[in-house]
Amino acid sequence: MTVRSVGVEEELLLVAAETGQPLAVAESALKAACQAGDHGDGADAEPGPRALEFELQRQQLETATKPCRFLSELREELRQGRARAAAAAAKAGARVAALATSPVQVEPELVRKGRYLMMAQEYGLTAHEQLTCGCHVHVGISSPDEGVAVLDRIRPWLPVLLALSANSPYWQGQDSGYASFRYQAWSRWPTAGPTDAFGTVETYRRTVREMVGTGTLLDSGMVYFDARLSEHYPTLEIRAADVPMTAEESALLAALVRALVATATAAVDRGDPGPVIPGELLRLAYWRAAWASCRMRSVGKGRTGR
Repeated sequence: MTVRSVGVEEELLLVAAETGQPLAVAESALKAACQAGDHGDGADAEPGPRALEFELQRQQLETATKPCRFLSELREELRQGRARAAAAAAKAGARVAALATSPVQVEPELVRKGRYLMMAQEYGLTAHEQLTCGCHVHVGISSPDEGVAVLDRIRPWLPVLLALSANSPYWQGQDSGYASFRYQAWSRWPTAGPTDAFGTVETYRRTVREMVGTGTLLDSGMVYFDARLSEHYPTLEIRAADVPMTAEESALLAALVRALVATATAAVDRGDPGPVIPGELLRLAYWRAAWASCRMRSVGKGRTGR
């Protein structure tokens, strides 16, 4: 059996060491990374262990691993990526924090690049207030047709990935009452969240074209499905998770995602269409995943106290 490649992109906060206050120093950090040879060449560059990139806000960076076959290799890539981000942040007077939202109050500052400025103009507070950090797992596929067949079959399991990775209980200095408030904030984007089953790659591509054609999106890069075909690589991109606190947890998340893709591919080969779950119920599952995992921990503590 062929072992599928897997790669991970992580979004990290840049924060003050003493207070945890997010710092708008992405430009300085990336300049330091570039001087050290640790900076990517742009959005279309091949992901690699040295790639550090901007994200929407100046208080965050994105790292990317190269495609890996072995989980031990992926774990080391994740560790190295975080170490390079930390070194670049240190030269800018900051540290990196693997948290999906800031625990303290913050005024996000947009990166002053054309695309991000256009997003701010078009989407108002949705863009201005969007300081969230996710973890995106790329798994290799043999073809777009295989990819869409897998997308249709993994839909019910994506809320589970969110629940397992939840790492954002605070929003603007307050306990949100959720384990993943990142998902609540991220869901403001018009295309974010789950999808219905597509059936064929033609339907998938037509759906994307029609969404872009409405003028609601700047381009197809803003199709923020929780699982989608990558535009740049022969992969599925699973985007439902918060960024985990440790590199080891990110590697475990990637292992689960790859196993999920392999299981779905086996179902395709058997002719198993998979469960039919309406999008409305799936959205409820996501909400419960973001909320209930926090509540279950609270209940567990209460029982222990008795």
